[in-house]
Amino acid sequence: MTKFALYVPLKAKPGKEDEVAEFLRSALPLVNAEPGTRSWFAIKEGPSSFAIFDTFDDEAGRDAHLNGKVAAALMEKAAAGDLFAEPPQIHKMEILADKLPG
Repeated sequence: MTKFALYVPLKAKPGKEDEVAEFLRSALPLVNAEPGTRSWFAIKEGPSSFAIFDTFDDEAGRDAHLNGKVAAALMEKAAAGDLFAEPPQIHKMEILADKLPG
């Protein structure tokens, strides 16, 4: 069972919604290369609201993801200040129950 998760809400700057969506889509190959990331979702919650939700079997997998290429790219985009209306907030979560394929 997956036990750990991350939830990262993202707010696009006005007019940057398509660029945020494309940035999130472009992260998929990087996440696919992370053996410790059990599941990963890029979500559009509203017109300018997005989020990342991912799950891990253990703390080591979550830490590896937080120190990986996707997190680095996200922090680089946030520091550049051109896509996000506010800095990303990374929420560490505990999973109480799950249902995953396979």
